[in-house]
This record gives sequence, structure tokens and C-alpha cells, in this order.
Amino acid sequence: MNMIYKKIVKLLLTFFVIITLNFSLPRLMPGDPFYFLSSEQGDIAITYSEEEIQRQKAYYGLDKPILVQYGNYLINLGRGDLGYSIYFGNDVWTIIKNRIPWSVSLVLLSIILGGLIGILLGCLSAWQRQRTLDKILYSTMVFVSEIPPFLIGILFLFTLAAQQGLFPLSGGMTPFADYASWTDRILDLVHHGFLPALTLSVVQMGGFFLIARNSMISVMNKDYITTAKAKGLGTWRILFRHALSNAALPIVTRVFSSLGQAVGGTILVENVYKYPGLGLLMRQAVLVRDYPLVQGIFLTVTLFVLIMNTAADIMYKKLDPRIN
Repeated sequence: MNMIYKKIVKLLLTFFVIITLNFSLPRLMPGDPFYFLSSEQGDIAITYSEEEIQRQKAYYGLDKPILVQYGNYLINLGRGDLGYSIYFGNDVWTIIKNRIPWSVSLVLLSIILGGLIGILLGCLSAWQRQRTLDKILYSTMVFVSEIPPFLIGILFLFTLAAQQGLFPLSGGMTPFADYASWTDRILDLVHHGFLPALTLSVVQMGGFFLIARNSMISVMNKDYITTAKAKGLGTWRILFRHALSNAALPIVTRVFSSLGQAVGGTILVENVYKYPGLGLLMRQAVLVRDYPLVQGIFLTVTLFVLIMNTAADIMYKKLDPRIN
């Protein structure tokens, strides 16, 4: 029980640090939300008179001392109130929840596609250990896993979208489209989301490959694998029926930890493709210094990462009872 209490206290302390940083970071940015109501390039455009600016600051509580603002922020957060967007003129949670499905769909697709391909290649590489195929796959995956997501996105954008014209350059769907059926709408969404999902899948592939390869190598010399080979079982049956099932523990926990890590990549990739998720919304909010919206997005993203990491820790201990 003491271990459980310690973990709860640790989690609460982590959450307290997160919300404190979440409150502080937007206010440490240079500029003022009422002077940055402008274009996406960040050009300063004063749209309020000095009297209106003071009135707006009073309305949002930005004229109070910083500690009073922090106290009000904690109270509102305790009530589940993320505030009201200065720039968009709407409830912060309403804005965020409309963008969450776009980002979550990219994260899930990247984990599924990148995970499956990475695991398959990792198993194949472990089977061919120290051979030519293993060396090629290992070198390629290590190289790819070190490339930042936005660079891969720019490469795909230039080649597959700009040069080949196979996919749209930006957006999540065709503007003002009149769909004949729901299938046309889904196909249009898939068409626009394919490149962002492919980019994130390539990023995730390297991590899953390395985890799967290392886990498979650790079990390939076990007695039951030798026995399976002696029985004359097929390669794929040995790999997936006997080896992979016993090497699945770190792979399963990698899935949950990758869900949290993929959020960071999603933020960058969405800005490359102008995909209407939380990443693009965060950029817009930062440019116009929309404190409540920036705080809401940061809190949503960090909580998602924290929950996924905690889930990975719990899952690992469930699958391996030896770990306390």
C-alpha cells in the first residue's frame, strides 16, 4: 500500500508541476494577447484602443497580480473551466474538443501502421541476424528513426503532393465540398489525411522495429525455439506463434508509451500539412498570445502523455508480475 501511496503522491506532484508550468509559460512569451490580433505571420496589429485594452484585461483578469491570476486559474481548473479564448471568442474546451478527433485519428493510425510494419520487419531482421538483410534493415531503421517528423513531412509534401500531385497540399478536407454520399466524404478525409498519417507511421516504425528486433533476439536462442526448429515448423509459425508471443511484453508497453510520444510528432506534422488538429491550433494560439487557449491545449496534450505513460507502466506490471 505504501508503494501505491507513493505513486499517487508522485503523480499528483507531477500534475501540479504541469499545471504550474502550463500557467507560467504563456505569460513568459514576449508580447501581449491584445496587440497580437493579426495574421498568422505574427505581424503586430493594434485593433483596440488603450481603454478597450484595459477593459479586456480586466475582463480576463490579466490586470491582477500574477499570484492572484494563478489562484484564479487553479480555482477555475478545479471546476473544469479552461477559460474563454481571447482570439476565437469561444469556450476553450469547445474549441479543443472539435480538434481532438483530427489529432487522435492521426496518432492511432500512425501507431497501427507504423507498429505493424515495424514489428514485422523487426521479427524478420532478428530471424536474419548478422546477415545482409538484417544489416540493411537495421541501418535503415536507425537512420529513419533519427529524422525529425517535420523533415519527413516536408519530403513527402514536396514529392508526393507538390511534384506528383497525388495528394492535397494542405487541409483535412476539401473546402466547401458538396459530397454525394458519406462514402465520398470518408474518401476525401482519407485522401487529405494519408500523408500526415504516413509521415507519423514512418517516424513510429523505427522505434517498433528496434524493440521487436531486440525482444526477438532475446528469445531466439531459447530451448523451445530450438525444439520448434527441430520439429520442422515453418519460419512464420516459429516467428509469430512461438517467438513473438514470448517477446511481446516490451512491444505491448511500447504501444502505450508511443501513444504519448506520437502527440509531439503530430503537433509538428500538422503544421507541415496545415492539418486541422491540436498542433495547428496550438501554433495559431501561440502566434496571437491567446493565453487561455494555449493553456488549454498544453494541459490537454500533457495530460494525454501522462495518462499514456501511466497506462504503459500499469500494463507492463500486469503482464510481468515479477515487477513490483
